[in-house]
Amino acid sequence: MPGRSYIDPGTTKLRKDSQRSPFLLESPFRLLLSLGSCKMVVQFKVFKKAAPNGKLTIYLGRRDFVDHVSAVDPVDGVLVVDPSYLQGRKVFGQLVCSFRYGREEDEVMGLNFQKDLFLASEQIYPPKDVEPTKLQERLIKKLGGSAYPFTFKMPDQAPPSVTIQPGREDEGKPCGVEYYIKVYVGENEDDRSHKRSTIQLNIRRIQFAPSKTGRQPCTIVRKDFMLSPGELEMEVTLDKQLYYHGEKLGINVTIKNNSNKTVKKIKAAVQQSVDICLFSGGQFKSTVASVETQEGCPVSPGSALQKCMYLTPVLSSNMDRRGVALDGHLKNIHTNLASSTLLANPENRDMFGMIISYTVKVKLYLGAMGGEVTAELPFVLMHPKPDLRRMMRADSQAQVEAFRSDSIAASVDMD
Repeated sequence: MPGRSYIDPGTTKLRKDSQRSPFLLESPFRLLLSLGSCKMVVQFKVFKKAAPNGKLTIYLGRRDFVDHVSAVDPVDGVLVVDPSYLQGRKVFGQLVCSFRYGREEDEVMGLNFQKDLFLASEQIYPPKDVEPTKLQERLIKKLGGSAYPFTFKMPDQAPPSVTIQPGREDEGKPCGVEYYIKVYVGENEDDRSHKRSTIQLNIRRIQFAPSKTGRQPCTIVRKDFMLSPGELEMEVTLDKQLYYHGEKLGINVTIKNNSNKTVKKIKAAVQQSVDICLFSGGQFKSTVASVETQEGCPVSPGSALQKCMYLTPVLSSNMDRRGVALDGHLKNIHTNLASSTLLANPENRDMFGMIISYTVKVKLYLGAMGGEVTAELPFVLMHPKPDLRRMMRADSQAQVEAFRSDSIAASVDMD
């Protein structure tokens, strides 16, 4: 088996290594900043993808764009193109939201379970008079005179990226919401694009946890029974409202049994709810973590019990569970359970979106004749907002990630 090629970031020389991907190109972009008599090297990561014919290449500084609820980060990048190849034609770019709400294998007799929404479209070449961002300025300076900036603005109401985990037997694209940038060559904006001169690069629209958290969730459920002198009371409290992915949830349960029933078992579960706005009844739930215990039971009439239970909802324990919603998936990037969806106005929902929410459900089992007592508490599960200064300090080397095209595996020395 032949060795695979990559560039050593220290020397920027092409080397062979069977453990590296032939399409990953690690080459630092270096920006020298003069500070008195000193010079500081600032390095940053850039994502690159070329068209199958190698005549068009786009560069992005990131693939995750943050939805701040009140505003969304613009999608900015740089196109490198050889004007002699175009022969008078133009280069257009589009920002597309693709919403798949049915399995690809079920598309028969003309049915189509996918909607593509074109959120933004513009002419990239010949270039228009636009003010480049700092990242675009750096890339243009590095890539030369054939580099042209482009910027797409995402609508504020567009939904976050979500992927519904398929089953093992499912084939084709999974259901969910995904975004991608499409760059193609044509005579006009409506001209049909050709695969050899078209670039498609997936990106994600994500949300981070808010800086201010809500009140501590708490609920009290009381249930009376026929011929019973009193009520069965259950109080459920979470230790906080906002949890980060991978964090343990503390569920405090207090039971006061003034009825003539006996509590024989307690079960706590974390449920993920996915609301598909396109359908009036398009909501389904999945249990992503659960625990069941008889410790402290039975809780007989006239007695009480106070108990703390712990759950950790993570993707690793739900890898084989079909229908679980995940954060938008990108190749070579590990994902997790979908984050809770934050809405500026709950009444104003995008019909092509999926609303994700989480609840803790505690259930008391009273036996075959007694029935059950259930309490539910909503909470928020998200990623913390990253510390950009710490991330810049942690970056010891920049790299260009080149994404595979169907017919080429080009390598470029950026230094």
